[in-house]
Amino acid sequence: MYAPERQHRIVQLTQERGRVEVPALAEEFGVTQETVRRDLTALERAGLLRRVHGGALPAGGLRLEPGLAERDSTAAAAKERIARAALALLPEEGSLLLDAGTTVSRLAALLPRDSTLTVVTNALPVAARLAEHPGLRLHIVGGRLRHRTQAAVDAWALRDLAELQPDVAVVATNGFSAEAGLTTPDLAEAAVKRAMVAGARRVVLVADSSKYGARHFARFAALEQVDVLVTDTGLTDAQADEITGRGPEVIRA
Repeated sequence: MYAPERQHRIVQLTQERGRVEVPALAEEFGVTQETVRRDLTALERAGLLRRVHGGALPAGGLRLEPGLAERDSTAAAAKERIARAALALLPEEGSLLLDAGTTVSRLAALLPRDSTLTVVTNALPVAARLAEHPGLRLHIVGGRLRHRTQAAVDAWALRDLAELQPDVAVVATNGFSAEAGLTTPDLAEAAVKRAMVAGARRVVLVADSSKYGARHFARFAALEQVDVLVTDTGLTDAQADEITGRGPEVIRA
Protein backbone atom coordinates (compact mmCIF):
# COMPACT_ATOMS: atom_id res chain seq x y z
CA MET A 1 0.00 0.00 0.00
CA TYR A 2 1.37 3.38 -1.00
CA ALA A 3 1.59 6.20 1.56
CA PRO A 4 -1.31 8.26 0.08
CA GLU A 5 -3.56 5.18 0.17
CA ARG A 6 -2.57 4.39 3.75
CA GLN A 7 -3.12 7.98 4.83
CA HIS A 8 -6.54 8.05 3.15
CA ARG A 9 -7.50 4.92 5.07
CA ILE A 10 -6.19 6.39 8.33
CA VAL A 11 -8.50 9.39 7.89
CA GLN A 12 -11.43 7.05 7.25
CA LEU A 13 -10.63 4.94 10.33
CA THR A 14 -10.28 8.05 12.48
CA GLN A 15 -13.76 9.19 11.48
CA GLU A 16 -15.31 5.74 11.83
CA ARG A 17 -13.79 4.95 15.24
CA GLY A 18 -13.60 8.42 16.72
CA ARG A 19 -9.96 7.84 17.75
CA VAL A 20 -7.02 5.83 16.41
CA GLU A 21 -3.91 4.62 18.23
CA VAL A 22 -0.43 4.48 16.75
CA PRO A 23 0.38 0.84 17.76
CA ALA A 24 -2.93 -0.46 16.37
CA LEU A 25 -2.44 1.38 13.08
CA ALA A 26 1.12 0.11 12.73
CA GLU A 27 -0.07 -3.46 13.18
CA GLU A 28 -3.05 -3.01 10.87
CA PHE A 29 -0.95 -1.64 8.00
CA GLY A 30 2.18 -3.70 8.63
CA VAL A 31 4.44 -0.66 9.05
CA THR A 32 6.51 0.76 11.87
CA GLN A 33 5.06 3.04 14.51
CA GLU A 34 7.41 5.77 13.31
CA THR A 35 5.87 5.51 9.82
CA VAL A 36 2.42 5.92 11.35
CA ARG A 37 3.57 8.94 13.35
CA ARG A 38 4.87 10.55 10.15
CA ASP A 39 1.53 9.83 8.47
CA LEU A 40 -0.36 11.43 11.36
CA THR A 41 1.90 14.47 11.30
CA ALA A 42 1.35 14.93 7.56
CA LEU A 43 -2.40 14.53 7.92
CA GLU A 44 -2.55 16.99 10.79
CA ARG A 45 -0.60 19.55 8.76
CA ALA A 46 -3.17 19.09 5.99
CA GLY A 47 -5.96 19.68 8.50
CA LEU A 48 -7.40 16.19 8.04
CA LEU A 49 -7.13 15.02 11.66
CA ARG A 50 -5.92 16.19 15.08
CA ARG A 51 -2.91 14.61 16.77
CA VAL A 52 -3.22 13.60 20.41
CA HIS A 53 -0.85 11.66 22.65
CA GLY A 54 -0.50 8.16 21.21
CA GLY A 55 -2.86 8.66 18.27
CA ALA A 56 -5.30 11.02 16.60
CA LEU A 57 -8.87 12.33 16.64
CA PRO A 58 -11.08 13.41 13.72
CA ALA A 59 -10.75 16.95 12.40
CA GLY A 60 -14.02 18.76 13.03
CA GLY A 61 -14.36 20.17 9.52
CA LEU A 62 -13.82 16.95 7.59
CA ARG A 63 -16.89 14.99 6.46
CA LEU A 64 -17.60 11.36 5.79
CA GLU A 65 -18.73 10.47 2.29
CA PRO A 66 -22.42 9.50 2.32
CA GLY A 67 -23.83 6.68 0.23
CA LEU A 68 -25.61 7.18 -3.08
CA ALA A 69 -29.15 6.89 -1.72
CA GLU A 70 -28.46 9.35 1.10
CA ARG A 71 -26.88 11.86 -1.29
CA ASP A 72 -29.78 11.59 -3.73
CA SER A 73 -32.31 12.46 -1.02
CA THR A 74 -30.26 15.38 0.33
CA ALA A 75 -31.28 18.80 -1.06
CA ALA A 76 -33.41 17.01 -3.64
CA ALA A 77 -35.44 20.07 -4.67
CA ALA A 78 -32.31 22.18 -5.06
CA LYS A 79 -30.64 19.46 -7.14
CA GLU A 80 -33.65 19.34 -9.46
CA ARG A 81 -33.49 23.11 -9.99
CA ILE A 82 -29.74 22.95 -10.55
CA ALA A 83 -30.15 20.18 -13.13
CA ARG A 84 -32.78 22.17 -15.04
CA ALA A 85 -30.59 25.28 -15.04
CA ALA A 86 -27.57 23.28 -16.20
CA LEU A 87 -29.60 21.82 -19.07
CA ALA A 88 -29.62 25.24 -20.74
CA LEU A 89 -25.80 25.26 -20.79
CA LEU A 90 -25.44 22.07 -22.82
CA PRO A 91 -24.61 22.20 -26.54
CA GLU A 92 -27.31 21.35 -29.07
CA GLU A 93 -24.83 19.15 -30.90
CA GLY A 94 -21.38 17.80 -30.27
CA SER A 95 -20.01 15.88 -27.29
CA LEU A 96 -20.90 15.84 -23.62
CA LEU A 97 -19.03 14.20 -20.72
CA LEU A 98 -21.11 13.42 -17.64
CA ASP A 99 -19.49 12.75 -14.27
CA ALA A 100 -20.90 10.55 -11.51
CA GLY A 101 -23.22 12.34 -9.10
CA THR A 102 -26.87 12.54 -8.17
CA THR A 103 -27.35 16.01 -9.65
CA VAL A 104 -25.65 14.91 -12.87
CA SER A 105 -27.95 11.88 -12.98
CA ARG A 106 -30.96 14.20 -12.69
CA LEU A 107 -29.58 16.26 -15.56
CA ALA A 108 -29.21 13.14 -17.69
CA ALA A 109 -32.88 12.33 -17.18
CA LEU A 110 -33.80 15.79 -18.53
CA LEU A 111 -31.99 15.48 -21.87
CA PRO A 112 -34.56 16.07 -24.65
CA ARG A 113 -35.75 13.04 -26.55
CA ASP A 114 -34.69 14.64 -29.82
CA SER A 115 -31.11 15.27 -28.65
CA THR A 116 -28.40 13.79 -30.86
CA LEU A 117 -25.42 14.46 -28.62
CA THR A 118 -22.52 12.11 -28.19
CA VAL A 119 -22.49 11.41 -24.46
CA VAL A 120 -19.70 9.78 -22.45
CA THR A 121 -20.04 8.80 -18.80
CA ASN A 122 -18.25 6.73 -16.18
CA ALA A 123 -21.38 6.49 -14.01
CA LEU A 124 -23.71 3.50 -14.09
CA PRO A 125 -26.78 5.48 -12.89
CA VAL A 126 -26.26 8.03 -15.65
CA ALA A 127 -25.74 5.34 -18.29
CA ALA A 128 -28.88 3.51 -17.11
CA ARG A 129 -30.95 6.68 -17.50
CA LEU A 130 -29.68 7.21 -21.04
CA ALA A 131 -29.58 3.62 -22.27
CA GLU A 132 -33.00 3.84 -23.97
CA HIS A 133 -32.57 7.38 -25.29
CA PRO A 134 -33.29 7.13 -29.03
CA GLY A 135 -30.98 9.81 -30.40
CA LEU A 136 -27.88 9.79 -28.24
CA ARG A 137 -24.62 8.08 -29.06
CA LEU A 138 -23.77 6.76 -25.61
CA HIS A 139 -20.27 5.67 -24.61
CA ILE A 140 -19.44 4.15 -21.23
CA VAL A 141 -16.00 4.59 -19.67
CA GLY A 142 -14.62 1.33 -18.31
CA GLY A 143 -12.68 0.61 -15.13
CA ARG A 144 -13.07 -0.65 -11.59
CA LEU A 145 -16.52 0.08 -10.23
CA ARG A 146 -16.46 2.13 -7.04
CA HIS A 147 -19.60 0.90 -5.30
CA ARG A 148 -20.24 3.96 -3.14
CA THR A 149 -20.71 6.16 -6.20
CA GLN A 150 -21.28 3.46 -8.87
CA ALA A 151 -18.59 5.11 -10.95
CA ALA A 152 -15.74 3.60 -12.98
CA VAL A 153 -12.30 4.58 -11.71
CA ASP A 154 -8.60 3.63 -11.89
CA ALA A 155 -6.32 2.91 -14.85
CA TRP A 156 -8.88 1.84 -17.48
CA ALA A 157 -11.04 4.87 -16.83
CA LEU A 158 -8.06 7.23 -16.92
CA ARG A 159 -6.82 5.69 -20.17
CA ASP A 160 -10.23 6.18 -21.81
CA LEU A 161 -10.56 9.76 -20.61
CA ALA A 162 -7.04 10.68 -21.78
CA GLU A 163 -8.21 10.21 -25.38
CA LEU A 164 -11.22 12.53 -25.07
CA GLN A 165 -11.74 16.26 -25.66
CA PRO A 166 -15.47 16.75 -25.08
CA ASP A 167 -17.16 20.06 -25.84
CA VAL A 168 -18.66 20.21 -22.34
CA ALA A 169 -17.96 18.27 -19.16
CA VAL A 170 -20.51 18.39 -16.36
CA VAL A 171 -18.76 17.49 -13.12
CA ALA A 172 -19.86 17.06 -9.53
CA THR A 173 -17.97 17.58 -6.29
CA ASN A 174 -18.29 16.77 -2.59
CA GLY A 175 -16.95 20.16 -1.58
CA PHE A 176 -15.90 23.46 -3.12
CA SER A 177 -14.47 26.77 -1.99
CA ALA A 178 -12.24 29.53 -3.30
CA GLU A 179 -9.42 28.41 -1.04
CA ALA A 180 -9.56 24.62 -1.36
CA GLY A 181 -10.98 24.31 -4.87
CA LEU A 182 -12.95 21.16 -5.69
CA THR A 183 -12.48 18.18 -3.38
CA THR A 184 -13.74 14.64 -2.94
CA PRO A 185 -13.00 11.93 -0.34
CA ASP A 186 -11.55 9.27 -2.66
CA LEU A 187 -8.20 9.44 -4.46
CA ALA A 188 -9.29 7.26 -7.37
CA GLU A 189 -12.45 9.28 -7.90
CA ALA A 190 -10.41 12.49 -7.73
CA ALA A 191 -8.07 11.24 -10.45
CA VAL A 192 -11.00 10.56 -12.79
CA LYS A 193 -12.57 13.96 -12.11
CA ARG A 194 -9.19 15.63 -12.67
CA ALA A 195 -8.93 13.96 -16.09
CA MET A 196 -12.45 15.08 -16.99
CA VAL A 197 -11.70 18.69 -16.13
CA ALA A 198 -8.35 18.65 -17.94
CA GLY A 199 -9.75 17.28 -21.21
CA ALA A 200 -12.92 19.33 -21.61
CA ARG A 201 -13.21 22.50 -23.65
CA ARG A 202 -15.80 23.85 -21.19
CA VAL A 203 -16.41 22.74 -17.59
CA VAL A 204 -19.77 23.09 -15.85
CA LEU A 205 -19.77 22.35 -12.11
CA VAL A 206 -23.10 21.35 -10.55
CA ALA A 207 -23.12 21.53 -6.76
CA ASP A 208 -25.74 22.51 -4.21
CA SER A 209 -24.84 25.25 -1.75
CA SER A 210 -24.46 22.86 1.20
CA LYS A 211 -21.16 21.77 -0.36
CA TYR A 212 -19.70 25.28 -0.18
CA GLY A 213 -16.84 25.35 2.31
CA ALA A 214 -16.70 21.56 2.68
CA ARG A 215 -13.18 20.20 2.30
CA HIS A 216 -12.35 16.59 1.61
CA PHE A 217 -9.23 14.47 1.33
CA ALA A 218 -8.44 14.75 -2.39
CA ARG A 219 -8.36 17.96 -4.43
CA PHE A 220 -9.03 17.52 -8.14
CA ALA A 221 -9.42 21.03 -9.55
CA ALA A 222 -9.11 24.72 -8.83
CA LEU A 223 -12.07 27.03 -9.33
CA GLU A 224 -10.07 28.73 -12.07
CA GLN A 225 -10.53 25.56 -14.15
CA VAL A 226 -14.33 25.83 -13.98
CA ASP A 227 -16.27 27.91 -16.52
CA VAL A 228 -19.69 27.89 -14.84
CA LEU A 229 -20.90 26.91 -11.37
CA VAL A 230 -24.59 26.02 -11.20
CA THR A 231 -25.81 25.99 -7.62
CA ASP A 232 -28.88 27.05 -5.63
CA THR A 233 -29.99 30.24 -3.93
CA GLY A 234 -28.54 29.09 -0.61
CA LEU A 235 -25.20 30.41 -1.83
CA THR A 236 -24.91 33.95 -0.49
CA ASP A 237 -23.97 37.02 -2.52
CA ALA A 238 -20.63 37.22 -0.71
CA GLN A 239 -19.86 33.58 -1.43
CA ALA A 240 -20.87 33.97 -5.07
CA ASP A 241 -18.62 37.04 -5.39
CA GLU A 242 -15.73 35.10 -3.89
CA ILE A 243 -16.19 32.37 -6.48
CA THR A 244 -16.61 34.68 -9.48
CA GLY A 245 -13.42 36.38 -8.34
CA ARG A 246 -11.65 33.11 -9.19
CA GLY A 247 -13.14 33.04 -12.71
CA PRO A 248 -16.32 30.95 -12.93
CA GLU A 249 -19.68 32.39 -13.79
CA VAL A 250 -22.16 31.60 -10.99
CA ILE A 251 -25.77 30.65 -11.71
CA ARG A 252 -28.07 30.28 -8.69
CA ALA A 253 -31.22 28.32 -9.48
